[in-house]
Amino acid sequence: MPKGFAERMRSKAIGLTAALIIGGFGAATASLFHWQIVRGEEMRTAAMDQSLRSTTLPAMRGSIYDATGTKVLAQSADVWTVVLEPFFVAGDENLRRTIASGLAPILDLDEEELYEKTGKKDSYYEVIKRKIETDTRDAVNQFLVDNEIDSGIRLIDDYKRYYPYGRVASNILGFTGMDGNGLEGLELYYDDELSGTPGRMVSARNGWNLDMPFEKEQMIPAEDGNDLVLTIDETVQSILKKYLAEGIEKYQVKNGGVAIMMDVNTGGILGLSTSPDYDPNDPFTVLDERLLAEIEELPEDEQDEAYSAALNRQWRNKAVADTYIPGSVFKMCVGSMGLEEGLIEETSMWTCTGGVHFDGMKDDISCWKHEGHGATTFREGLCNSCNPWFMHIGDLLGAETFAKYREAFGFTEKTSIDLPGESNSIYHSVDGLGPVELACEAFGQNFTITPVQMITASCAIANGGNLVRPHVVDRVVDQEGNIVKTADTTYRRQVISAETAATITDILKQNAESGSGSGGYVMGYRVCGKTGTSEKVDKHNEDPTQPMEYIVSYCGFAPAEDPQYALLVFFDEPDGDACGINPGGNAMAGPIFSKIMEEVLPYLGVDAQYTQEEYDQLDLVSPSVVGKTLEEAYSQLESMGLTYSVIGDESDLDIVVTQQIPESGASVPKGGKVVLYTEGYDENGIYVQVPDLTGFDLANASYVATINGLQVSVKGASVDGSMVTLQSIAPGEEVKLGTVITLTFAENINTDGHVELDE
Repeated sequence: MPKGFAERMRSKAIGLTAALIIGGFGAATASLFHWQIVRGEEMRTAAMDQSLRSTTLPAMRGSIYDATGTKVLAQSADVWTVVLEPFFVAGDENLRRTIASGLAPILDLDEEELYEKTGKKDSYYEVIKRKIETDTRDAVNQFLVDNEIDSGIRLIDDYKRYYPYGRVASNILGFTGMDGNGLEGLELYYDDELSGTPGRMVSARNGWNLDMPFEKEQMIPAEDGNDLVLTIDETVQSILKKYLAEGIEKYQVKNGGVAIMMDVNTGGILGLSTSPDYDPNDPFTVLDERLLAEIEELPEDEQDEAYSAALNRQWRNKAVADTYIPGSVFKMCVGSMGLEEGLIEETSMWTCTGGVHFDGMKDDISCWKHEGHGATTFREGLCNSCNPWFMHIGDLLGAETFAKYREAFGFTEKTSIDLPGESNSIYHSVDGLGPVELACEAFGQNFTITPVQMITASCAIANGGNLVRPHVVDRVVDQEGNIVKTADTTYRRQVISAETAATITDILKQNAESGSGSGGYVMGYRVCGKTGTSEKVDKHNEDPTQPMEYIVSYCGFAPAEDPQYALLVFFDEPDGDACGINPGGNAMAGPIFSKIMEEVLPYLGVDAQYTQEEYDQLDLVSPSVVGKTLEEAYSQLESMGLTYSVIGDESDLDIVVTQQIPESGASVPKGGKVVLYTEGYDENGIYVQVPDLTGFDLANASYVATINGLQVSVKGASVDGSMVTLQSIAPGEEVKLGTVITLTFAENINTDGHVELDE
């Protein structure tokens, strides 16, 4: 081979080798640049993911307190998560069987499934049960001690939500899910404030991607959530709930009800009770047994959907999420509009002939008093709840001015209350307020609002003309007690003048004393009130064969001389036929309003101020004469102006009284009777059955009670036409002779005329 050719081949080989070496280094350098620089962060994260395992540690959710700051309405209590560490037990067959057979019944797990988990030898962390209670934790610990198991099973701290007062305020509080997040109510609305910041538990993995033992773990503690202090007072809330339930049962209400009490000056809600409600400790159980029975009668493929609908119905906050036709309670606002614009005065006159005719309509729009009220002043028109009077005011206002005040009172926008699911109102636009539409809206028909909008508007009249901001949370507080956030209690705007507000307040005071709102009268307190009885026209039009359904309501505030608290009560679809009472706000909602105010106002520190007439009607407190001789008992009762009768041996004045009815400390009417029991009476002969006094006037109710060996105590205004709408002891119950039954009287009228618009 020629020498020159060999040299050339060596040179080429060296060059090729050099090129390959340089190319290889270049490729390696490019690869290193790609993986370390371009995708370096990604690869570091992947490496960390392979070498570390991170587990979320829950934060303790903040507590919810009532307005006193001492009563806990919602809190998180300690529970535990049971964790299995299969790596330590997978190689011991006997131990696996012991764990599976021992823990399965304690934790209510399937034994074979648990056994399978114990064999995952490449794992240090398997959750087998979450949120176990103290008794279950103790049972697990005892099992571990009894079987000398010191590794393989761990208990990790966790939290579970509790609601100590059960159903009280459930539609306000809401509830949380299994993951601890809020699902309804305040738990949902304030979820960010309550939930806190979760912690982390970071554990290492070895080169074979196996979990390292817990000694290699690092804990990043959780930050607990903030607490809420509400404007809701648990005592007020419980009173509202009690009497709302009483009204729903008495009046056979088919579609639930609402009671809201609000501070007229701050907008803070002291109580908000709705029906239906639920137990937030067990929110997925339908509590309405009648509804459950109906669901069970459905075809199986329809039951799940019906059950979900039933749950949503009981979770729904009717005071915020539902709209209703306000009826005549709205007249307090319309009257304010007319006065504020100078279109009417307190003494302005208008003649009610029983109805108003509009062109194109077959029938008149009627007053509830079909023969008419005749010529009356505005003050009388409001106390009479005269529909034509307010149609007249609507006509004077005109559509634009009426709409301006409707907006100013807050009826055309959400109140922004701090609860989820607030609905929009439904009303006619200014252009849609023709003569008929304006007339109907002027007396509270043919538009819908939320209950919280109505009570907020009433507060504007009570506090001198200013629209408040309704709210249920007073402040947010961190775990060190520092206030993080407070409610905004500034007024949104001034709606009417203080002079106009004072005039309407005085008229509403008269209305509750002797007008169409006398059902809300409270002895010793100057209550202002207005009734409402609205027709559910749309529902009736859907099925004209069914009778008209009503919403009955009563809205007012007290005390009249310095209003502090407003209250709205309404019942959706009471059954007048079933309870024997004409569906009306005065006869149904009024007495419940009265009973709530009578109990709540003294609790809130509002002192009673009795007129002489009221004082003369006050019940006495039954004295204690048990253990005294008949002679001593006679003398004490006579000194109080009370009469007496004896059941048993009365042959000797030295015989000792063993029982008395009414009992010591109970109410007894002035001039009433105390029945004294001594030895020797026939037990079977001292009980009587309570008659149904519903619908009786005072004279007849007293007579029927007396001939049955009972006494009556009177509540409510005893104006002409008043009748019994509530009695403290249900008809048919057996009680002892001399028992006092409290009867609530109200005038049984429907203060809204029928509205029938032609197609």
